[in-house]
Amino acid sequence: AFEVGTDEIEDAVKAIRTLKMRGSNVSMPNKTLVGKYLDELSPAAQLCGAVNTIVNDNGHLTGHITDGIGFMSALKDNDIDVIGKKMTIAGAGGAATAIQVQCALDGAESISIFNPKDPFFARAESTAEKLKKETPDCKVQVFDLEDEAKLKEEVANADILVNATLAGMKPHEELTLIKDKSMFRPDLVVADVVYNPAETRMVKEAKEAGCKLAIGGKGMLLWQGAAAYKLYTGLEMPTAEYQKFQEENENK
Repeated sequence: AFEVGTDEIEDAVKAIRTLKMRGSNVSMPNKTLVGKYLDELSPAAQLCGAVNTIVNDNGHLTGHITDGIGFMSALKDNDIDVIGKKMTIAGAGGAATAIQVQCALDGAESISIFNPKDPFFARAESTAEKLKKETPDCKVQVFDLEDEAKLKEEVANADILVNATLAGMKPHEELTLIKDKSMFRPDLVVADVVYNPAETRMVKEAKEAGCKLAIGGKGMLLWQGAAAYKLYTGLEMPTAEYQKFQEENENK
């Protein structure tokens, strides 16, 4: 792993070419910034405006986004699909946008995006506009995350609630976007992209409330990595071996 500042991204991309690296994964906040230094973007990366996987084909660098695929695969592992579902998704960063785009492409009925009125709010509005054109059958709306009454209303009508922000990630384990635990109900699916800790406060409280399903971000982490692995090698990642290793080393 290399720590790359936002002012060093262009040099880092040049290094991929110079060192003839097969590629690179990219984490926040660089996911939304690296695309302009690449030769090509996949359709999903273009739609998301974010890249988490760079593939080097003899000096030609293509940016991909595998977060959305990873999220969908994690749901599928738990026998959940998004076709015809109403979704409430908090966040508008790279991973959040990838999830929103993939859910719309895969047949979600509606997506309510919540984000604070920060620079990412305009990004959420841009995503909504793009999806209106690309997936007109999916209704996409953007709301202020500070509007707790609206959040409660949208969660009450949602089939799936997703936290795609950093709320709850170490060292801020006490944070949760759902302060009113009455918002959890038995037929609600709750998913968090945070994987450290394995169970965020939101996931724990959703389980305690008896939600249909409450999962953290480890599944998404695995499957987005598996998608990147295939882009680099052309081979399927041995995910069963990884999952076994993960289980055996969970508490070490």
